[in-house]
Amino acid sequence: MTDSLRILLVDDHPVVRAGLRALLASHDGLDVVAEASSGEEALELVATERPDVVLMDLRLGAGMDGAQATEAIAARPSPPRVVVLTTYDTDSDILRAVEAGAAGYLLKDSDPQVLVDAVWAASRGETVLNPDVAQRLYRQIRSPRVDLSARESQIVQLVAQGLSNRAIAKELFVTEATVKSHLVHAFSKLGVDSRTAAVAAARERGLIV
Repeated sequence: MTDSLRILLVDDHPVVRAGLRALLASHDGLDVVAEASSGEEALELVATERPDVVLMDLRLGAGMDGAQATEAIAARPSPPRVVVLTTYDTDSDILRAVEAGAAGYLLKDSDPQVLVDAVWAASRGETVLNPDVAQRLYRQIRSPRVDLSARESQIVQLVAQGLSNRAIAKELFVTEATVKSHLVHAFSKLGVDSRTAAVAAARERGLIV
């Protein structure tokens, strides 16, 4: 009989950790050896518990976030495989996690069996991605990177909040012509021709919230 797969859960919500522990404990060969509520705690437990797989949330409150913790874990000698399990699926979140060294990226609304299979697959060295996440990642890699300036992002964010050009100009203490100029540049970079499309494209790329 082979040893059980050792798993570390990293999530700042105790209820989520309890649910994941119960799910994984119901499957033979999966052993949750520790839980962490922060990225810093996760790093300590990786060193002491030596898990095979880490299930990592992206948003962990104050301090180190999931992508930063993943990068630090991946830099260790013989690191465990990290599978991101989160509710966030913006292009920027996905790309950050993959670039940090995550072996997988799943959403918390995934089918339980998909999660269990992903844990086993990651332990074998495979990459596991939610289908929608995989499509987004592929599109992000294929598409040229879009970088709005700080001011352009700020103005598109205000557009997303429903402000008119006049209101944005008043908010930022600039002229309406300046606002329009920044929007024209943002439209061009995003490949859109309307305020609504600009907001949608910027959100999809994780450039605004």
